[in-house]
Amino acid sequence: MFPMNVKATEQVAVLGVVSPSSQAAGVAVSGWLPVAGFQKFLALIQTGVLGAAATLDAKFQQATDASGTGAKDVTGKAISQVVKATGDNVQAEINLDQQDLDTNGGFAYIQLSLTVGAAASLTAAAVLGFNPRFGPASDYNAASVAQIVG
Repeated sequence: MFPMNVKATEQVAVLGVVSPSSQAAGVAVSGWLPVAGFQKFLALIQTGVLGAAATLDAKFQQATDASGTGAKDVTGKAISQVVKATGDNVQAEINLDQQDLDTNGGFAYIQLSLTVGAAASLTAAAVLGFNPRFGPASDYNAASVAQIVG
């Protein structure tokens, strides 16, 4: 629960995004994001209208550095495939805790990966960080965050 005098942007940051687009069949990623500053993460995946027979998969991956060294999937952190028949204009969420990562193996970076299959589809996603370890969460916002109001 947030204290009454704390703004949401002090507790939640937009760490990375897959910008809204008509994504061609293939993969789009958020880029590698350091996890040291936050305790919990949330991927919010959105679809618009999917192309004919299109599919969408999304998952968290982890790496040991910001260039993606040793990249591998985070176990159990992928959505069930979204399909055209039921997937227009829906959202999916993936929760991630730092304890879900292979920290003993030095994995300290995450990225969200979206894979569109079969046909171009409208997609977007954001990776949010919760409960910052130091300072307000907004200090860690992605450069694409243009405004904070209030």
